[in-house]
Amino acid sequence: MGAGVSSWRLARAVSRLGQLGVVSGTALDQILVRRLQTGDPDGQVRQALHAFPFPRMARRILDTWFVPGGQPEGTAYTTGGMHTLEGRRPLQELCIAGNFVEVYLARLGHTNPVGINYLEKIQLPHLPSLYGAMLAGVSAIIMGAGIPLDIPAAITALAGHHAASYPVRVAGAAAGADFRARFDPAEFIEPGTPTAPLERPLFLPIVSSHTLASIICRKAKGPIDGFVVEGPLAGGHNAPPRGATVLTPDGQPVYGPRDAVDLEAMRALQKPFWLAGAYGSPAALQAALAAGAAGVQVGTAFALCEESGLEPHLRRDLVERALRGEAAVFTDLRASPTGFPFKVAALDGTLSEPSSYEQRRRICDLGFLREPWLKPDGTIGYRCPAEPEKSFIAKGGCPDDTAGRKCLCNALVANIGMGQRLSDGTFELPLVTLGDDLANIGQFCTPEHPDFTAADVLRVLLG
Repeated sequence: MGAGVSSWRLARAVSRLGQLGVVSGTALDQILVRRLQTGDPDGQVRQALHAFPFPRMARRILDTWFVPGGQPEGTAYTTGGMHTLEGRRPLQELCIAGNFVEVYLARLGHTNPVGINYLEKIQLPHLPSLYGAMLAGVSAIIMGAGIPLDIPAAITALAGHHAASYPVRVAGAAAGADFRARFDPAEFIEPGTPTAPLERPLFLPIVSSHTLASIICRKAKGPIDGFVVEGPLAGGHNAPPRGATVLTPDGQPVYGPRDAVDLEAMRALQKPFWLAGAYGSPAALQAALAAGAAGVQVGTAFALCEESGLEPHLRRDLVERALRGEAAVFTDLRASPTGFPFKVAALDGTLSEPSSYEQRRRICDLGFLREPWLKPDGTIGYRCPAEPEKSFIAKGGCPDDTAGRKCLCNALVANIGMGQRLSDGTFELPLVTLGDDLANIGQFCTPEHPDFTAADVLRVLLG
């Protein structure tokens, strides 16, 4: 659900209605500081920080980032730097607090469970982010875009406030080299803070095949509580097709029989699983249940409801296009710096337009999708194929890897109205990701009444 699209407001609305509301765990440190720089107008962030178990840390964050009344309109946001393998304490504190705030607010006012979703590919913030979400009582950790074998062990350690580590891929490192991000809660726990064990959340990896699910069951370092089985019609990042890549005339990858998940094999694992990717309809839900699924994961319908964090004008434009029969979602092999195919919704005024993409000056100032790489002197550097081409190539990157790459970090934050102001006075443009279910959004609304709520979605899906 992008960055901040599946926000605490949306997750709270879904959980209060008896389903599992899931917040996006992407870039919550930067979303926190941007909310504070805009003055936290509804006071919700400060309310959550008041409940934060480390009051000195909360005070440091407020003293550093909160701007009473908000900074002047059009002022550039201060970012606070980028994550590194060694870990920068101010950013780690923002990760702990940002994840706590999001989960705490999503849980406020009800007792139903709330989950959080992470991208395995964004490895450097994992440990402090997990700890912050667990401090707030998160009930489920969902993770895709990678193979998270070490996350269960990290969850177990952090639940006891113990030190944890996570393996980090470093490009150019010798086979068998072990680079790890490390995090010790003891370095952050303040005197007098209760340290009773935290509730251990469920862990649900996102998989695209029964084979991967089986591997995770065998090799994961700790319990696996179930799976989200996501097909290529889902929004966000998709798994690439198996076998040789075949493209449609307009350049999209073709998925075939080898990409279909063997649901009988999934059932044989004896783990609950939820199906995702164009399952946002009553018929699809019933088909999933009949196939043995515990339920479905729905993203696109909720991303376009009123409680979504998506900028209202983007949300309405997308809904109106879909209601006119003009919905267009393109599976772009090049857009994401991760190398995974990425679903892009066509919309005027966003980076989905080739002209807008070509006009954007490349910068890298958030860096969540940067890749650690081993420099000739043995130290660790960081690069991203969406950064300025000369910079990427100077860091040993392949020139061909830069073609068509888009800065998802800045674009996804722009989707929620927090686009960075650039030196020329313009702002970073959005890039919206949605699934193929965009074409079916008319089951929740009409041209006369295009706005709909999370309750409307659930009423339709559940009958």
